[in-house]
Amino acid sequence: MRNSFFKIFFLFIVLFAGNFSAKASHIFGGDITYRCRGNNNFEFTFTLYHDCLSGDPQAIAQDNPSYFAIFDAVTSDVIIEGSTGQALSSDVIPPGFSNECINNMPNTCMRKTIFRFTVTLQPNPNGYLFVYQRCCRNQTINNIYNPGVTGATFTSRIPPFTAGQCSNNSAVFTNNPPQIICANNPFSFDFSATDIDGDSLSYELCKAYIGGSPTQGNSAPGAPSNVPVETPPYTPVGYIPPYTDQYPIPSNPTFHINPVTGLLSGTPTTVGRYVFTVCVHEWRNGQIINTLSRDLQFVITNCSKAVVANIPSYNQDPEVYIARCDSNFNIQFQHTSTGGFNYFWDFGDPNTLADTSNAENPSYTYPDTGTYSVKLVVNRGSTCPDSIVKLVKIYPVFSTDFDIIGKLCKGEPIQFIDRSEATFPTINQWQWDFGDGTTSTQQNPIHQFTNNYDEYTITLRSGTSKGCEDTATRKIIVPRFIPFAGNDTTVIKGHTFNMNGSGGVQYQWTPTTYLADPTDPKTPITITEVGEFAYNLHVVSETLCEGNDSVRIRVAERPYFIVPSAFSPNGDGNNDVIRPLGAGYPYLTYFKIYNRWGQLVFQMFNSETGGWDGTFRGKMCDPGVYFWHARALNLEGVEEEFKGDITLIR
Repeated sequence: MRNSFFKIFFLFIVLFAGNFSAKASHIFGGDITYRCRGNNNFEFTFTLYHDCLSGDPQAIAQDNPSYFAIFDAVTSDVIIEGSTGQALSSDVIPPGFSNECINNMPNTCMRKTIFRFTVTLQPNPNGYLFVYQRCCRNQTINNIYNPGVTGATFTSRIPPFTAGQCSNNSAVFTNNPPQIICANNPFSFDFSATDIDGDSLSYELCKAYIGGSPTQGNSAPGAPSNVPVETPPYTPVGYIPPYTDQYPIPSNPTFHINPVTGLLSGTPTTVGRYVFTVCVHEWRNGQIINTLSRDLQFVITNCSKAVVANIPSYNQDPEVYIARCDSNFNIQFQHTSTGGFNYFWDFGDPNTLADTSNAENPSYTYPDTGTYSVKLVVNRGSTCPDSIVKLVKIYPVFSTDFDIIGKLCKGEPIQFIDRSEATFPTINQWQWDFGDGTTSTQQNPIHQFTNNYDEYTITLRSGTSKGCEDTATRKIIVPRFIPFAGNDTTVIKGHTFNMNGSGGVQYQWTPTTYLADPTDPKTPITITEVGEFAYNLHVVSETLCEGNDSVRIRVAERPYFIVPSAFSPNGDGNNDVIRPLGAGYPYLTYFKIYNRWGQLVFQMFNSETGGWDGTFRGKMCDPGVYFWHARALNLEGVEEEFKGDITLIR
């Protein structure tokens, strides 16, 4: 159990005042693993990575030994607070490359310190949480707030176990972390881990946590075991936008970790120091039983690799070179490496040993569908080789097609049905282009064409969850369809005339009053009463499009021919044009207008539509009196003459 609050507080203040000056800005990162040794004994391995170039030697020394706490994983009760004991080893590890392989090679030094110790734990249905905290992070870190006073928390979870039995052994990272990363150079690193229990492992970028800060527990290195670390749960560090745990480093392409292999890849774009955390989840029976995390500082500098192996990606997944979804299994390989003078390709075909090439940009035909791991080694056998691995994914044939259901008519809802087929993987992306400026991402959209007549090219591009894409196109015609019931007109009571419908192949007039045949678009009609009548014409086209139009018929008692006495062509939309009006005169021979000097200023013939707008030869005529003369045929076919005057008002 803990000592009293006051004793803890007193020890904390004393140690804070005496030792806090040696902060952990020297720590690159760390992780915690464990092995179950039986009889309730667990062997912990705590690994710290120190900056031995610019780190404070006193601070590094004060980390040996280090201090930890073990909590109940559910209640957060303190179970043990103790010391790791002296380090098992503390060695400077090589950077993984020689000076001649890096241009503008910066100085670097990383020391790997390993603590290994055994703790006896009693069976606990809640499991345990091992915690180490240390203050503080390097104050020059670029992606989190207040790094100089923000500590770090390292944890590892032991799932519940029964007496004398081992419930789990943690995963263990395979490689030491990278020391230097060159800006604007493609970078990849293997963060894979091993698990002796055979648990399934998955990888992701994850949150880093605060701990051991000046206002929290265990901030003083060299603290005795009765100075507690902070009680869980722990608070994530505050990332400065746009940075997050998923986007911790400015990069393009952004850093991405393969959830299955643990391969990290990306291209950093900005020099600096960045908090970067990788988590390895141990899965058993569909549940995560422990998470191994490595909280790191990534150092990006203005160096460049003398030799860079690179295979571009032609897929939404940057780890995939190409995904092929057709019957062509021949892949043409291309690289974008720099500094190379020889190339070695291994195409990853497990069916043969003859799957290699020394050509710079070779091709290879795979025997079947599948996922193949392709490796390119640049300058193989030299002092500065480099390599890269990309995947080639060949899927069963994938085809895109679609059907169209509905009438191809203006304004008519048309259903587009996706008929694409993929044996594997699943089709989950659709991009429709209807050829009229509109698109849709639905699988089976409904669309209406608003133009009355046009030819459209319909395109469907579908894609699978693995990045395969295929396209299908089809041309359709929305035919011209204009239902027309005729122009509004005025007729004489009792006079028979013909309706003037058009636009289709089937017709129906409503109402049917006075009509000889309501299904005939040109049906004779004789209206025997004075008034105004409206008729609707329903039209069906040859392609079964349907529409309506209407016509108004005014019925006068007797024939008349008049021209209004005045008009005002001022562009206000009211009374701007002068024209003859009347009934019983179905044919206008001519209509002429003269000015007061007898000069002809307007004329229209043969029942032309329109009228005079008060202009002559493109210029506005003066206000005043003008004279008109007209001839028209009456219902008996006899031509009659009419005269009069009109006043033009401005």
